[in-house]
Amino acid sequence: MEGKLERSGEDFAVRLSAEDVRALGLREGQAVEVTAKDAPGTKPETAPSGSDRRYVNGLPVYTMAEMVAEARRLGPSFEPPTIDWGPDRGSEIINDDDPR
Repeated sequence: MEGKLERSGEDFAVRLSAEDVRALGLREGQAVEVTAKDAPGTKPETAPSGSDRRYVNGLPVYTMAEMVAEARRLGPSFEPPTIDWGPDRGSEIINDDDPR
């Protein structure tokens, strides 16, 4: 995706194609955060600002809690089966009585 920097009075604006705006899930008037392509150690990324939602390549990134909540909302047939991996071993063992 590529935008064009244009002057708008004393300010500058970044112009994106309508297709790119739809792919990012943005709407007119929404604030976004833009990272410069040539900034050292960064890659360009545009996402709606002011929200906790992260976007990668225009697609939302969901947390595990959000995915579990959605599976439960859809019903039992959408919940993945529980897998028994056997007894805990090594660092998997949690001692709840440990005072540390």
